[in-house]
Amino acid sequence: MADEVKKIEDMTFKEASVELEQIVRSLESGDLELEESLERYGRGVELLKSLRERLSSAEQRVRVLLDATDENAATTDTASAPSTAYLNE
Repeated sequence: MADEVKKIEDMTFKEASVELEQIVRSLESGDLELEESLERYGRGVELLKSLRERLSSAEQRVRVLLDATDENAATTDTASAPSTAYLNE
């Protein structure tokens, strides 16, 4: 791992996911000493936790936006809108 490790909270989602992928590859290689493997595994766990929290937060934001859109759609009166039936002919 690099001498200076960036704080997870300062990383973008992409940076964190790339680092996690690199950690997984290094662990799967089997070339690391036990201590280094444990250190990287711990960092990977923290990265994964952060990524899951960010995804959960993003999903919640999307739900809120979709709910707001559904509320607006439900209150929109389209009865006076012109017919588009001819578009399918």
